[in-house]
Amino acid sequence: MEFAELWKSGGIRYLSLTRAGFLRPNGAVIRLVLFDIDGTLIRTGGAGVKAFGKTFATEFNLPEATKNVVFHGRTDVSLVRQILRENKLEESPGNFARFFDRYPFWLDYFLHLLDGGPCEGVHGFINGLLRAPDKPLLGLLTGNIRLGAELKLRRYNLWHPFEIGAFADDHEDRNCIAGIAHQRGNEKFGRALKGEEILVIGDTPRDIDCGKSIGAKVLAVATGGVRLEELEGHHPTYAVADLRMIRVEDAVA
Repeated sequence: MEFAELWKSGGIRYLSLTRAGFLRPNGAVIRLVLFDIDGTLIRTGGAGVKAFGKTFATEFNLPEATKNVVFHGRTDVSLVRQILRENKLEESPGNFARFFDRYPFWLDYFLHLLDGGPCEGVHGFINGLLRAPDKPLLGLLTGNIRLGAELKLRRYNLWHPFEIGAFADDHEDRNCIAGIAHQRGNEKFGRALKGEEILVIGDTPRDIDCGKSIGAKVLAVATGGVRLEELEGHHPTYAVADLRMIRVEDAVA
């Protein structure tokens, strides 16, 4: 179906932008934009996975700890819990502290060793948000611990635009992290934001689900390894190949 026909048919909630044009649903102006990090804002060349592996190897003598672990869309805390459990190690505060005390060192090491950088369209999209007439508040909604998020984004000069964030330090469950990000947005604005005033941007089905859990609109981007068709199957508000395929004014107007 061509764009003109899609427009006439009405009721469209998202349109894959592999063709010309962009169609957004009517709704409230976006006041808060919450970004996932890995596969959405940046790619690190696998620095996070390697840092996890190195930390478990050096601190717990588990050289193949991450071999069968799926990292996409997960929180750091849930990943550590899974690995401890699968290796019959105590899921104790001491073991979590033992891991996270050392993990940032190896993360920083691999971030500077491996090739990585911002995902396609990220700088242009963020700059467009910062120049928007009704500039939204920019925040992070991520499964990274806060220090890990900061190390990753500072490495690629992307930490400074974000005024708030919610992280794996705040909660192990990604949907609960979304709720915390929403609350921090409320505190910043001094009022309760409606879900339709929030846009969550992420690259996995879990990002779509956590955005929906707070009633937010969701922009899914196929820059993290999940195919666009799979993302569309989870019914985000918008689904695009990357952030070059969407106009900022359409996303937040």
